[in-house]
Amino acid sequence: MDTATQTVIDGQQAFAMINALLWTLLRTGALLMASPLIGTRAVSVRVRVIIAGALSMALTPLLPPAPIDIIALDSISVLNIARELAVGACMGFMLRLAFEAGALAGELISQGTGLAFAQMSDPLRGVNSGVVGQWFYLSFGLLFFAFNGHLALVSMLLDSYHALPIGHALPDVRTVLEIAPTLFGQILRAGVGLALPVMVAMLAVNLAFGVLGRAAPALNPIQLGLPSALLLGLFLLALLTGELAAPVQRILDTGFAAARAVTG
Repeated sequence: MDTATQTVIDGQQAFAMINALLWTLLRTGALLMASPLIGTRAVSVRVRVIIAGALSMALTPLLPPAPIDIIALDSISVLNIARELAVGACMGFMLRLAFEAGALAGELISQGTGLAFAQMSDPLRGVNSGVVGQWFYLSFGLLFFAFNGHLALVSMLLDSYHALPIGHALPDVRTVLEIAPTLFGQILRAGVGLALPVMVAMLAVNLAFGVLGRAAPALNPIQLGLPSALLLGLFLLALLTGELAAPVQRILDTGFAAARAVTG
């Protein structure tokens, strides 16, 4: 084999590797852009692109070969690109929705403890939210890494390529559309259940001070009740911190199960 032929073969192999890398980067990048923690404003776009590129380079040799030889500006390639982006974004959205259970629990607790007025800009969610909700969101993130959620994320992404290879149609669009509403209901129940013990305790305290205010108005229950509710709420949050692991793991498992269901 002469030098010219060898150069042509090496060039074709290089273009094939770049083509496979680009197809892998579509789903991987969309997943990371929509996923919690990494896909938030706290992480710059440049860092997210670097992480997505490095992860795509690591996963490409492990994936089945793509049936699409080259990315062309035709309708088939456009539809395949849109499908890869949609699959990755849907999986990332399911995981992000699981994190919203913590934010919901924090908002419900802050309403009962008198901390609802403590609002600040949340760089992770891009909105103004209570400090208790941000604390729960960060706690979910710490437990996510403590439970090796980042490794489960990579494993889920790798399994998605085996369940739904590049260039293949979605299994059933109606099934995919039913996943998000079902997960949303589960997340609402999980968030309320996580905050329910503190909410019930704070409701009992507020009722007690309400009865006290009717029985003895001279005690000024407003000035007495707000500091008491705040201190009791902080104490209950400290107790709840030690019990977060099991419910958070169940919520994250629910999110991962919904994300895996996207690819069938």
